[in-house]
Amino acid sequence: MNIVLIGYRGTGKSSVGRLLAARLGRELVSTDAEIVKRAHRTIPEIVAQEGWEHFRDLESDICRELASRDQLVIDTGGGAILRTQNVEALKKNGTLFWLEASVGTISKRIGRDTQRPSLTGTKSFVDEVQDVLRERTPKYQAAADHVITTDGRSINQLVEAILTLV
Repeated sequence: MNIVLIGYRGTGKSSVGRLLAARLGRELVSTDAEIVKRAHRTIPEIVAQEGWEHFRDLESDICRELASRDQLVIDTGGGAILRTQNVEALKKNGTLFWLEASVGTISKRIGRDTQRPSLTGTKSFVDEVQDVLRERTPKYQAAADHVITTDGRSINQLVEAILTLV
C-alpha cells in the first residue's frame, strides 16, 4: 500500500514525504520531479511551450504508473486531484493524506518560488492562492482518506500524525 500526499503547493508535501519515506524505509517519488526528469524541462518551460493540458497529461501518466507500484511514499503535485482518473488510480493501492494549510501559511512558504508558473496569470499572488484553493478544496476533500493540518506544526509532528493513521 502506498502513502500518497495531496494538497496545494507549500503545504509541506515534499518535506513530510522525505522524512516519512526515511522513517518507513520506503522510496519517495515526486510526481512533479518525475515530470521534469522525463520531459528534460522545468515545469514553467513545459507549460510555456505546450500548455497546462499537456502538463496534466504527463502528470496523469505518472500517477497511473506509480499506482501500479507498492510501498511508495508519493508526493503529488498540487493539481493532481483535478483529474478524477488520477485520484481513482492512486486510491487503488494507496491511502491519500491531504496536507492542508491556511492561505497565510502557504503564502509565507512559497512566496518566492519561481519553479511553478502562475495558474491564473492575472491576479496577485495571495489572490491566486485564495482562488485556486477555493476551487480545489472540494476536490481535496473528496479525494482524501485523511486530512492533516500543517499550520504551526513541525515536520516531525506531521510525520507522527500520518504514522498513527497508517
